[in-house]
Amino acid sequence: MYLKTLHLRQFRNYKQQQVEFSAPKTILVGNNAQGKSNLLEAVELLATLRSHRMARDRDLIQDGETIAMVVGTLERQTGISDLALTLRRNGRRTVGLNGETLRRQMDFLGVLNAVQFSSLDLDLIRGGPEGRRNWLDTLLIQLEPVYAHILQQYNQVLRQRNAFLKSTLQHQSPSLRETAARPQEKPLHLTSSKAQTPQHSELDIWNAQLATTGTRVIRRRDRAIQRLAPIASAWHASISGGTEILELKYSPNVSLDQNNPEQVQQAFLEKIEQRAWQELHQGTTLVGPHRDEIELTINQTPCRQYGSQGQQRTLVLALKLAELELIEQVVGEPPLLLLDDVLAELDPSRQNQLLDAIQDRFQTLITTTHLGSFDSQWLNSSQILCVDSGKISKTVIGY
Repeated sequence: MYLKTLHLRQFRNYKQQQVEFSAPKTILVGNNAQGKSNLLEAVELLATLRSHRMARDRDLIQDGETIAMVVGTLERQTGISDLALTLRRNGRRTVGLNGETLRRQMDFLGVLNAVQFSSLDLDLIRGGPEGRRNWLDTLLIQLEPVYAHILQQYNQVLRQRNAFLKSTLQHQSPSLRETAARPQEKPLHLTSSKAQTPQHSELDIWNAQLATTGTRVIRRRDRAIQRLAPIASAWHASISGGTEILELKYSPNVSLDQNNPEQVQQAFLEKIEQRAWQELHQGTTLVGPHRDEIELTINQTPCRQYGSQGQQRTLVLALKLAELELIEQVVGEPPLLLLDDVLAELDPSRQNQLLDAIQDRFQTLITTTHLGSFDSQWLNSSQILCVDSGKISKTVIGY
């Protein structure tokens, strides 16, 4: 697939900007805070409807404006597609494909595929489980666009169940609140299966919905990791010279049998029952894929605690190259690669590994503050654009 044009209107620091991509590799050069990352973020939004910066829609719109637009023309083996995303400060975003407004955002996903790699991705290793879950979810949306709807269903049930638990906590009787101060002591109505209060019956309904939607999320995440893990391990072995073994594992907090969704669902309900009193005591849901982990180990050592900075960079690079390869396998075409100031984070050896892997296989957009990281062959085969205060030109001076 090949992104031919990108048009930004009132998006971030771009008032009105049209870009035509004329080479498989485009280097965006300029000082910091000029808009290089914003352009890559716009492409990421067209691919996933998400931003790795976790910004709200209104944060993407220029000050004083009510809407922003990102429009792209994409060429694939099946033909040319026109993509349009409209963001509103005080309303819902809308998406369009080939001039037609789509009722479901899910129908917009999967047209453009892209892998984003930025210095922020080092937090995949150093940060908490939420970042790794978000990374996996973003990948899954591209592999299986319907997953966006499945995840949305789960999160909606989760929010409603949490609201019910908080409401129950706030309306506890004084004696129950006194017991809640001693969470090791369960109230009688939770230790007896015969006692079914109206609140308990309603909670059973939320439990069933949480288990049903959560099982769908868990099974798809596990399936994706099982496909990604051997590809990432192979890339990691290549980059590290075969001296280290990378293992990638999805670790749900519910017992998982990939071939039996009913068994997963039953295990889910049993785990909820085990944690019922703690959930009522804390007023929040403690069981489900929103609390799962993706384990990353090198030579059986957890990377987060013990991986050196070099090991962590190698691991993230292997994960991103594996993402590219897996998406290409699944969709049948190489995705775009968005490299946001990442070369500065890699030593020369890892830079060469990355640049050699790319070649002309993936359309690549790279941001940098200087051109010294690229050899003459790369520079001669790349489109070089200068980004200055939200304006893009072909004049590159002093870089």
